[in-house]
Amino acid sequence: MVLSNVHLLPLNRTVNIGIAGSIITSVKDVERSPITDPFVLNFEHSIAFPGLINSHDHLDFNLFPKLGDPPYKNYSDWGTSIHNTYKKEIEEVLTIPLPLRVKWGIYKNLLCGVTTVVDHGPRFLIQDPLLDVFTDHHSLHSVRFEKNWMLKLNNPFKKNIPCVIHVGEGIDPSANKEINKLINWNLLKRPLIAIHGVAMDTKQAANFKGLIWCPGSNYFLFNETARIDQLKAKTLVCFGTDSTLTSSWNIWEHIRLAKDTGYISAVELFDMLTESPAQLWGLDKGSIGRWKKADIVIARTKNNKPGLDSFCSTNPEDILMVIQNGNIRLFDSMLLNQLNSMGFSHEAFTEIVINGEKKFVEGDLR
Repeated sequence: MVLSNVHLLPLNRTVNIGIAGSIITSVKDVERSPITDPFVLNFEHSIAFPGLINSHDHLDFNLFPKLGDPPYKNYSDWGTSIHNTYKKEIEEVLTIPLPLRVKWGIYKNLLCGVTTVVDHGPRFLIQDPLLDVFTDHHSLHSVRFEKNWMLKLNNPFKKNIPCVIHVGEGIDPSANKEINKLINWNLLKRPLIAIHGVAMDTKQAANFKGLIWCPGSNYFLFNETARIDQLKAKTLVCFGTDSTLTSSWNIWEHIRLAKDTGYISAVELFDMLTESPAQLWGLDKGSIGRWKKADIVIARTKNNKPGLDSFCSTNPEDILMVIQNGNIRLFDSMLLNQLNSMGFSHEAFTEIVINGEKKFVEGDLR
């Protein structure tokens, strides 16, 4: 199959992308690549970019509305508050079977063009997940909420496995102090990956293999976020959404919020969603190139400007196709005739409408 005439980001080239099975076999400039493949999807005014990597989510927590009465000083204050104030709302969501809640978390990401999610918390057996759920790490919730976290952190059988933990999630002195506590108790010098790090300073950042930035969640809870403009020089920064308990389901709103902080450039932001997390988590993806895994998103160009400004302006209704591991997982109705002519069956897909745009998504979404 060939995806023809797409504007490739971030390289700003108009290319044809060849796919065989789960692998990208070619990326060639349009004017230099006559197409011989019988299965061709033609696009116009479209950008192509790697499937997004969401480096922090709780897949089973995405049927919650935002809960809380912010701003708070730290995550502990928020947690105590919502369990006292919203007990009924929390119990109602938790009555929904866990596999269904996890599946909805997957759809939340897929509809936005995410093809890989790093899930934080207990591991779940997921049937036909539609995207890659990365769990090859050791999840600890936090310094305050994880029982026996010091013993778990210093488990000698896991000393080479990255430990992923919420830390510095707040704006008061205690949030900063708990980062030092975590660093000092990392006796085995395990690779640490911090989530949030709102209270983190540059000296602390140097002790972490990576930092997952979740500005949507941070601004909701604290009306502040991590100083990524300073921390990015000391540790590898990647991007996460967290769950709908504290943020919008739409990752593109998070992306625009991050851009508006002025802490990073559009190029850096794009990298935090693609190549940087591929590096941090050891994934063979994050870019579109020959022999790479075929995780590709095609979206409409905005305002006839097929660059990173168009990327940052994207919304779920603008996504024309999501390919994960070489499989079409979502496509826009404008491609239906072309796919039918190729003999592609969409019987296993559900027709949905997002802001007036008709999409077909794999699975029984209803």
